[in-house]
Amino acid sequence: MVPVLTPEEMADVDAAAPEPVEELIARAGAAVTRHALDLMGGAYGRRVVVVAGKGNNGADGRAAAERLRRRGVRVQVVDAAGAPERLPDADLAIDAAYGTGFRGEYTPPDVGGTPVLAVDIPSGVDGVTGQVHGRALAAERTVTFAALKPGLLFHPGRRLAGEVVLADIGLDVSGRGRAELVEASDVAAWVPDRDAEAHKWRSAVVLAAGSPGMTGAAHLAARAAQRAGAGMVRVASPGVGHDPALPTEAVGIQVPAAGWDDAVLAQLDRVGALVVGPGLGRGAPAVTVVHHLVGAADVPVLVDGDGLWALGDQVVDLVGRRTAPTVLTPHDGEYARLAGHPPGDDRLSAARDLAAATGAIVLLKGPTTVVAQPDGRARLSTAGDARLATAGTGDVLSGIIGALLAQRVDAFAAAAAGAWLHGTAAELGPERGLVASDVVERLPDVLDILEEA
Repeated sequence: MVPVLTPEEMADVDAAAPEPVEELIARAGAAVTRHALDLMGGAYGRRVVVVAGKGNNGADGRAAAERLRRRGVRVQVVDAAGAPERLPDADLAIDAAYGTGFRGEYTPPDVGGTPVLAVDIPSGVDGVTGQVHGRALAAERTVTFAALKPGLLFHPGRRLAGEVVLADIGLDVSGRGRAELVEASDVAAWVPDRDAEAHKWRSAVVLAAGSPGMTGAAHLAARAAQRAGAGMVRVASPGVGHDPALPTEAVGIQVPAAGWDDAVLAQLDRVGALVVGPGLGRGAPAVTVVHHLVGAADVPVLVDGDGLWALGDQVVDLVGRRTAPTVLTPHDGEYARLAGHPPGDDRLSAARDLAAATGAIVLLKGPTTVVAQPDGRARLSTAGDARLATAGTGDVLSGIIGALLAQRVDAFAAAAAGAWLHGTAAELGPERGLVASDVVERLPDVLDILEEA
């Protein structure tokens, strides 16, 4: 995993470095120079404008300017505070005005059509939230140092940063931060291979999902669980009765529209996980049953969709009593129902706060998914894109994570791996017209990618 440090955490790393600040600035300047030359395709006849501020970010830019001059590049350094409305034409503009600790509003100069290389983070982007107060230049590439910053991973900062490259300048960030970016190699290590002596009950999962008129959610979750490695999928859809559209390989459990919690609990003695919520509906009977089911289940439980709605503001009491792992997977609206307020701009803190309050693993959905533990550790996944903004993809995610929990994957790892698998499967789907079932069908391809990783 790639370390992700807040500006405050990076300041502590800088302060603890044995090297003098001048040496670190020289190394940063060298990294910026390398990428500037790469973007321009060389030095001969090239012109660069560097917008440099007063702090270390500006010093990095000035160090790069000096190195570029020695390579024969014509360089003009512009003071950020006194920059003209429009920069002179150049082959490249280097944005070294303000770094991750910037507060306030920034009005950058107009660069015309000149490509931009940002130093550490595009100036004006909040290093914690990725939000922009004022305006910020969109970079073609951002060179950041030692660790990723949250502001580079959350929109709009993520979009403005362009291609992000991590430069090693000799700073030791081990043990300094509490967040990491998930990569394919991490997921490959978490997702288990099938044991030679495996049988279907070693990775069985029960889904309490679906209701009259909403069986599609249960079908998607069931198919996703099967594709993600569940050996047996049993589905209880309250009040539905026989469901001929249920995936052929899944087993339907007929339960009444109310009072079906005991029937589901009786199924848990041979399974590894329970998924509660997709398509259950929001009637009073469902709320009562979800409360009992979550409190009484002695296996790992994932709660999503209508299950989260049922928990509501009682989530702390209901989940806090559990001894087996719990995974909550809210989108912003569901988060607000659980926490009493929306997540706000600082999504890392929002997920961490709800995890700490409930004792659960919290997966906060979004373009960048945050998975937080109660102890404050967090994992981020940037896999996937706007194609996932379509009905049913959340049900697919629930099925994937449920299957991983059933395979005895640690809940923190299962949630993070599930987010990455889900997003990566979407990226393999069609550019336009992707539907949730397309994500399910691409899961075997993603698992094949993990074999290579």
